[in-house]
Amino acid sequence: MEYRTFGRTGMRVSVVGVGAGGPSRLGMNTGRSEKESIAVVRRALELGVNYVDTAEAYGTEEIVGKAIRDFDRNSLVIATKKGAFREGEPVPAHEFASGVEASLRRLGVETIDVFHFHGARLEQYPHICGELVPVLQKMRQAGKIRHLAVSEHFASDFEHELLQQAIEDDLFDVVMVGFNILNQTASRKVLPATRKKGIGTECMFAVRRAFSNPARLREILVDLRRSGEIDADAVDLFEPLDWVLKESDAKTLPEAAYRFCRHEPGIDVVLTGTGNVRHLEENVTSLLRPPLPEKVVKRLREIFGRVHSVNGS
Repeated sequence: MEYRTFGRTGMRVSVVGVGAGGPSRLGMNTGRSEKESIAVVRRALELGVNYVDTAEAYGTEEIVGKAIRDFDRNSLVIATKKGAFREGEPVPAHEFASGVEASLRRLGVETIDVFHFHGARLEQYPHICGELVPVLQKMRQAGKIRHLAVSEHFASDFEHELLQQAIEDDLFDVVMVGFNILNQTASRKVLPATRKKGIGTECMFAVRRAFSNPARLREILVDLRRSGEIDADAVDLFEPLDWVLKESDAKTLPEAAYRFCRHEPGIDVVLTGTGNVRHLEENVTSLLRPPLPEKVVKRLREIFGRVHSVNGS
């Protein structure tokens, strides 16, 4: 495993992080048992992964808590999240504080290393800053959390408006950003600023449905051609990204997608989620491989550099 310093937090984190949400939720969405889900997290820790990301909304905090129980807590970085709004209404400060306490209990820890506002949107930002940031600051002073963080709602905020504002205000030590081959806007709008300010950066959406489902990839590319975000002759719709495998040593498109994100300057941790141990091992292997050839990366940047309306799902 490879490790790096997580921005100004000073923590050493594995470049691979386990994501306990996403389409799989450690296998909970695909019929896996709790025992099997725990085994995925434990195998990741055995492989040297020390960053685990979960959330109240995922329903996997207890699984993570059980999985880490026999490991050295001081060697792990545990992150979780809670939404600032519920059903369109702002979560009151006292309720948010109670939610943090509940996460601590479910995880079975005394301190949460990184606590995010989950899937935050720009219109939620005034409530987050005015009412909820002070809550987390008090809990940090009490030793219940170490670092404040925010994750964006990449399903709708393709150009990172929320994160741009949050980074400018410099309230958070860590941010979670959507970034992948198809949407590289973070390389211009987020990562230069996080690097300058020493903000730890997690990458989500490195691999989504487009990279494992050729039909979905073609649908996205057709739309991008229609919108003018990619040139009409930039890709072959019948073999859209086959050239990436031919011109590199990547064996699969998901592997290439992981490697593209892993070696993007400014990204500290790339999250990967699965409910299958073998799939986890494959993803870890992919993320520990060298960068794609420079000519491949350059061409991917040229083809998708103007894209701003998709996230790869």
